[in-house]
Amino acid sequence: MGVALPAALLPEEDSVTFKIIRVGIMVHLASVPSDATARRGSVAEGIKKLDFHDSAEDEGTASVYGSRFAAQELPQHEMPEREMPKEVAYRMIRDDLTLDGNPILNLASFVTTYMEEEVEKLMAEALPKNFIDYEEYPQTAEIQNRCVSMIARMFNAPTHSDEETAMGTSTVGSSEAIMLGVLSMKRRWQNKRKAEGKDYSKPNMVMNSAVQVCWEKAARYFEVEERYSFCTEDRYVIDPEEAVKLVDENTIGICAIIGTTYTGEYEDVKAINDLLIKNNIDCPIHVDAASGGFVAPFVCPELQWDFRLEKVVSINVSGHKYGLVYPGVGWAIWRSPEYLPKELVFNINYLGADQASFTLNFSKGASQVIGQYYQMIRLGKRGYRSIMMNLTRTADYLAANLKQLGFIIMSKGGGQGLPLVAFRLDPEKGHHYDEFAVAHQLRERGWVVPAYTMAPHSESLKLMRVVVREDFSRARCDTLVKDIKLALQTLNDMDKKTVENHQE
Repeated sequence: MGVALPAALLPEEDSVTFKIIRVGIMVHLASVPSDATARRGSVAEGIKKLDFHDSAEDEGTASVYGSRFAAQELPQHEMPEREMPKEVAYRMIRDDLTLDGNPILNLASFVTTYMEEEVEKLMAEALPKNFIDYEEYPQTAEIQNRCVSMIARMFNAPTHSDEETAMGTSTVGSSEAIMLGVLSMKRRWQNKRKAEGKDYSKPNMVMNSAVQVCWEKAARYFEVEERYSFCTEDRYVIDPEEAVKLVDENTIGICAIIGTTYTGEYEDVKAINDLLIKNNIDCPIHVDAASGGFVAPFVCPELQWDFRLEKVVSINVSGHKYGLVYPGVGWAIWRSPEYLPKELVFNINYLGADQASFTLNFSKGASQVIGQYYQMIRLGKRGYRSIMMNLTRTADYLAANLKQLGFIIMSKGGGQGLPLVAFRLDPEKGHHYDEFAVAHQLRERGWVVPAYTMAPHSESLKLMRVVVREDFSRARCDTLVKDIKLALQTLNDMDKKTVENHQE
């Protein structure tokens, strides 16, 4: 796939197009083309553009594809001067979007792809609501507060005292929630250093090298040094002892992950917590439960990773992953007001209402928050438990089948990690193709199964990953297994050169 970027952002060897090959990089920056480039359009050289005259008769045609718009390119660089009939606009854009992959077959993503019709209707009805307008939409704000309370209790937040009650807010996803968590840890550390008359210009943060990219963004944006506990070829999570040894007087906190992106494994938060206490180290823990926050409480409730551990001061979770809501909702929860410095909370009067706000965004839709509330009261604990247990069983079933096909399973089964399967080819079998070739072959059947390399210091390992979501049934799993088997057979029948050419 080629993505156009400004020349200043490109590697020296390519000043026109940055090729993204074999790695899942998302590019949100877009360069604005020059007038000359825009004028060239997509018409092949030597072909004259057809000249359409404005015609009321044409615009009133009974067929979308009989209109002049069907024979023209869609506007790309400048807003058109005149209107387009709504039916034509809908059909043209819908046709354009058919080039996207099928979300249901996208097994790379943790993001929810199924919700019931009733909640979809609720969310559609709330589309015009700006969530930030508390005065105009007080019940929507109340629904957020209910969600915060339910999630905080699910994470075993202390509720025994009015003075130490947990606090929380909705976000547009875990990335924003993590930014807020890092900000609060940094500011709290700075305030403490200032009070002690010590230097506060060199904050650092300890984390696993397998963290999601939003942690690197937070560190870079907020000028916090990153200190990594690196993965190895046989350990894909943080080493608790190594992490604690990296802590010094400038450490604002340690990040621990409940469900790593690479293999879905849960990091040992309790071991980190206990080592900090044993060594009398005053360092907070933020738990990144983006993926595992709605899984672990129902599949392995005995696992101690949340506010039951005294060093855990804040947790983020994605509602749009295993919280079972369509994309754009996350949650940030703090153990108590002590861990959320007051100067970060803005008390504002907006449209006649006094509001306390701690977000990186202001205006946002209310639909996803309402969708989260629906899911929690519709399913209840038993409903979530049933879904998460089914997903865990399906993941174990898939892992067993892949193992039979000769793959090495890198993820944890039996509920010890997220309901996903990370796997790789057995190097001892001397395949003349790699995991990227298998992923490419599956793509021809419509499946999006990512192939990638492991985190820094273990990047020699290649692996693939299937995320088992709510709508990934046993029947669909069987179809995937058959297609993987077929992909292997096809690749085995090819020679090495053919495989390489096929991928290109």
